[in-house]
Amino acid sequence: MDNVTYEFTNVQWRKSSFSGHDGSDCVEVVHLSGGRRGVRDSKDRGRPALVVSSVEWVAFLDHLKIDHLA
Repeated sequence: MDNVTYEFTNVQWRKSSFSGHDGSDCVEVVHLSGGRRGVRDSKDRGRPALVVSSVEWVAFLDHLKIDHLA
């Protein structure tokens, strides 16, 4: 088992506050070591999660904020 797989076995996923209220667009996020984040579709938890660095995560959030303000 690699380090990322092992790390995913002992984490608490958090559902995004922007996920749809009707069960659609459900995204979960988890904090990982080294400032990384894991992102997954909560409707299909068996699929692989996307792992991004802390720099990528901050850039993603900044983009969402800019898009939301537009």
